[in-house]
Amino acid sequence: MSTPENSASVLCAARRWLGTPYVHQSATLGAGCDCLGLVRGVWSDLYGAAPETPPAYSMDWSEPQGDERLWQAASRHLQPKRVADADTGDVILFRMRAGAVAKHLGIQSHIGAAPRFIHAYQGYGVVESPLSLPWQRRIVARFAFPHLPTQSHQE
Repeated sequence: MSTPENSASVLCAARRWLGTPYVHQSATLGAGCDCLGLVRGVWSDLYGAAPETPPAYSMDWSEPQGDERLWQAASRHLQPKRVADADTGDVILFRMRAGAVAKHLGIQSHIGAAPRFIHAYQGYGVVESPLSLPWQRRIVARFAFPHLPTQSHQE
Protein backbone atom coordinates (compact mmCIF):
# COMPACT_ATOMS: atom_id res chain seq x y z
CA MET A 1 0.00 0.00 0.00
CA SER A 2 1.00 3.58 -0.50
CA THR A 3 2.38 5.62 2.35
CA PRO A 4 1.51 9.30 2.68
CA GLU A 5 5.15 10.14 1.89
CA ASN A 6 5.12 7.94 -1.22
CA SER A 7 1.83 9.46 -2.44
CA ALA A 8 3.09 13.00 -1.90
CA SER A 9 6.35 12.29 -3.76
CA VAL A 10 4.54 10.73 -6.71
CA LEU A 11 2.07 13.60 -6.90
CA CYS A 12 4.82 16.23 -6.68
CA ALA A 13 6.74 14.51 -9.49
CA ALA A 14 3.59 14.21 -11.64
CA ARG A 15 2.70 17.88 -11.20
CA ARG A 16 6.12 18.89 -12.54
CA TRP A 17 4.97 17.44 -15.90
CA LEU A 18 1.86 19.66 -16.15
CA GLY A 19 1.98 21.67 -19.37
CA THR A 20 4.31 19.24 -21.15
CA PRO A 21 3.04 18.90 -24.75
CA TYR A 22 1.58 15.62 -25.99
CA VAL A 23 4.12 13.76 -28.12
CA HIS A 24 3.44 10.12 -29.01
CA GLN A 25 6.12 7.70 -27.68
CA SER A 26 8.04 10.44 -25.87
CA ALA A 27 8.94 10.85 -22.20
CA THR A 28 10.77 14.18 -21.91
CA LEU A 29 9.72 16.69 -19.25
CA GLY A 30 8.73 19.99 -20.84
CA ALA A 31 9.36 18.76 -24.39
CA GLY A 32 6.74 16.03 -24.83
CA CYS A 33 5.20 12.82 -23.60
CA ASP A 34 2.22 10.56 -24.02
CA CYS A 35 0.39 8.87 -21.13
CA LEU A 36 2.94 6.06 -20.87
CA GLY A 37 5.77 8.58 -21.14
CA LEU A 38 4.28 10.53 -18.23
CA VAL A 39 4.29 7.47 -15.97
CA ARG A 40 7.77 6.47 -17.17
CA GLY A 41 8.98 10.02 -16.55
CA VAL A 42 7.55 10.12 -13.03
CA TRP A 43 9.18 6.73 -12.36
CA SER A 44 12.53 8.09 -13.58
CA ASP A 45 12.14 11.20 -11.42
CA LEU A 46 11.55 9.03 -8.36
CA TYR A 47 13.83 6.03 -8.92
CA GLY A 48 16.53 7.31 -11.30
CA ALA A 49 15.66 5.37 -14.48
CA ALA A 50 12.65 3.75 -16.12
CA PRO A 51 12.44 0.02 -15.31
CA GLU A 52 12.21 -0.97 -18.98
CA THR A 53 12.06 0.65 -22.40
CA PRO A 54 8.85 -0.08 -24.26
CA PRO A 55 9.04 -1.20 -27.87
CA ALA A 56 7.92 1.25 -30.56
CA TYR A 57 4.14 1.36 -30.52
CA SER A 58 1.40 2.72 -32.72
CA MET A 59 -1.81 4.43 -31.63
CA ASP A 60 -3.61 1.07 -31.98
CA TRP A 61 -0.93 -0.64 -29.89
CA SER A 62 -1.87 -4.27 -29.08
CA GLU A 63 -5.46 -3.85 -30.26
CA PRO A 64 -5.26 -6.17 -33.29
CA GLN A 65 -3.94 -8.98 -31.06
CA GLY A 66 -6.16 -8.11 -28.10
CA ASP A 67 -3.09 -8.22 -25.83
CA GLU A 68 -3.21 -6.27 -22.57
CA ARG A 69 0.44 -5.21 -22.96
CA LEU A 70 0.12 -2.01 -20.94
CA TRP A 71 -1.62 -3.85 -18.10
CA GLN A 72 1.05 -6.56 -18.16
CA ALA A 73 3.87 -4.00 -18.07
CA ALA A 74 2.23 -2.11 -15.20
CA SER A 75 1.86 -5.38 -13.28
CA ARG A 76 5.58 -6.09 -13.69
CA HIS A 77 6.70 -2.84 -12.07
CA LEU A 78 3.85 -1.38 -10.00
CA GLN A 79 1.89 -2.80 -7.08
CA PRO A 80 -1.64 -3.86 -8.11
CA LYS A 81 -4.47 -2.51 -5.97
CA ARG A 82 -8.20 -2.94 -5.87
CA VAL A 83 -9.83 -0.37 -8.15
CA ALA A 84 -11.99 0.81 -5.22
CA ASP A 85 -8.92 1.54 -3.02
CA ALA A 86 -8.14 4.97 -4.48
CA ASP A 87 -5.27 7.03 -3.14
CA THR A 88 -3.39 10.03 -4.46
CA GLY A 89 -0.35 9.00 -6.44
CA ASP A 90 -1.99 5.84 -7.80
CA VAL A 91 -1.50 4.94 -11.43
CA ILE A 92 -4.89 4.37 -13.05
CA LEU A 93 -5.34 2.23 -16.16
CA PHE A 94 -8.30 2.97 -18.43
CA ARG A 95 -10.11 1.06 -21.15
CA MET A 96 -11.22 3.77 -23.58
CA ARG A 97 -14.09 1.74 -25.03
CA ALA A 98 -15.83 -1.53 -24.23
CA GLY A 99 -14.09 -4.54 -25.70
CA ALA A 100 -10.86 -2.64 -26.44
CA VAL A 101 -7.55 -3.22 -24.70
CA ALA A 102 -6.72 -0.91 -21.80
CA LYS A 103 -4.31 1.71 -23.08
CA HIS A 104 -4.59 5.01 -21.25
CA LEU A 105 -2.82 5.85 -17.99
CA GLY A 106 -3.18 8.61 -15.45
CA ILE A 107 -2.04 9.44 -11.92
CA GLN A 108 -4.68 10.12 -9.27
CA SER A 109 -4.16 13.63 -7.94
CA HIS A 110 -7.17 14.04 -5.63
CA ILE A 111 -9.67 11.71 -4.00
CA GLY A 112 -12.97 12.49 -2.37
CA ALA A 113 -16.02 14.37 -3.64
CA ALA A 114 -14.19 15.88 -6.62
CA PRO A 115 -11.55 13.32 -7.68
CA ARG A 116 -8.92 14.40 -10.22
CA PHE A 117 -6.09 12.83 -12.19
CA ILE A 118 -3.06 13.92 -14.18
CA HIS A 119 -2.61 12.47 -17.66
CA ALA A 120 -1.12 13.20 -21.07
CA TYR A 121 -4.03 13.78 -23.39
CA GLN A 122 -3.67 14.03 -27.16
CA GLY A 123 -4.33 17.58 -28.30
CA TYR A 124 -3.90 19.01 -24.78
CA GLY A 125 -0.62 17.75 -23.32
CA VAL A 126 -0.21 16.89 -19.65
CA VAL A 127 -3.25 18.20 -17.79
CA GLU A 128 -5.04 17.69 -14.51
CA SER A 129 -8.63 16.68 -15.22
CA PRO A 130 -11.71 15.84 -13.19
CA LEU A 131 -12.03 12.10 -12.72
CA SER A 132 -15.64 12.36 -13.85
CA LEU A 133 -18.09 9.46 -13.92
CA PRO A 134 -17.36 8.71 -17.60
CA TRP A 135 -13.64 8.45 -16.77
CA GLN A 136 -14.34 6.43 -13.61
CA ARG A 137 -16.38 3.90 -15.62
CA ARG A 138 -13.35 3.31 -17.83
CA ILE A 139 -10.99 2.37 -14.96
CA VAL A 140 -9.95 -1.28 -15.19
CA ALA A 141 -6.92 -1.37 -12.88
CA ARG A 142 -5.16 0.65 -10.23
CA PHE A 143 -1.54 0.46 -9.11
CA ALA A 144 0.75 2.02 -6.52
CA PHE A 145 4.36 2.94 -7.12
CA PRO A 146 6.74 0.73 -5.10
CA HIS A 147 7.95 2.05 -1.76
CA LEU A 148 10.40 4.89 -2.30
CA PRO A 149 13.87 4.97 -0.79
CA THR A 150 14.35 7.54 1.98
CA GLN A 151 15.71 10.15 -0.44
CA SER A 152 13.98 10.32 -3.83
CA HIS A 153 15.73 11.67 -6.92
CA GLN A 154 13.40 14.65 -7.18
CA GLU A 155 14.66 16.28 -4.00
